[in-house]
Amino acid sequence: MSTNDQALRLADEIARDQAAQEAPDSARARLEALDRSTSRANVQDFLHTMIVKEFAGRIAVVSSFGAEAAVLLHQVAKVDTAIPVIFLDTGMHFPQTLQYKEELTRFLGLTDVRSILPEAGSLAREDSGNTLWQWDTDRCCHIRKVVPLDQALKGFDAWINGRKQMHGGARARLPRLEMNGAVVKVNPLAHWTREDVETAFKVHNLPRHPMVEQDYSSIGCWPCTAPSKGADLRSGRWSNSDKTECGIHMSPSPRVAAGRTA
Repeated sequence: MSTNDQALRLADEIARDQAAQEAPDSARARLEALDRSTSRANVQDFLHTMIVKEFAGRIAVVSSFGAEAAVLLHQVAKVDTAIPVIFLDTGMHFPQTLQYKEELTRFLGLTDVRSILPEAGSLAREDSGNTLWQWDTDRCCHIRKVVPLDQALKGFDAWINGRKQMHGGARARLPRLEMNGAVVKVNPLAHWTREDVETAFKVHNLPRHPMVEQDYSSIGCWPCTAPSKGADLRSGRWSNSDKTECGIHMSPSPRVAAGRTA
């Protein structure tokens, strides 16, 4: 990595840390109150509050259309099929993922799925040969996911994602609500178990990502995804390194602890 790249990354990390720490006290207090008022709500009631009441017209879903994506998107679609769904089209997805995105979109009747591409100039400057992943996966994720998502979320006050405590690592203590600067991250399935996920697939006859049958339990870009090994669902992601996250969830943020409500 060049000195300039290191400086850029450090500056970005500092800015994101400052944004997380500078969330107004009033916003934190409001989030804490919201957490208390929804702590006993099931997932459907929780999502209805977030989508229809609390952040109406100002909330989006971010989905990778990966192995577990159907579960979250099904829950969201039962509340509002027109909610914006953001898909980060990195240019590195498996063809099966792109096909699955189309299949799941039709199956659930989603009407506002947005495929967000990396900024063309950034790719031309930093990864014109699509080989950046070979020596700097963090920078590759930054220009293909982190920056595009930041741009796509402008105008939204909250975003929903499918992270779960069962994924382990930094997700092991994941709450249902958390601050990310001035934006709220909503994690409705934070406390779901593998059994909860499997039950949802079976009960609702949800289509599965075709690569799940090949032992891909967590699916991202093709250069950095391999079949999972053992009990760790995310063991196939960046499997030859200590990297565990792409970066979109890495900003430190004041957290609100929520009780388990599956």
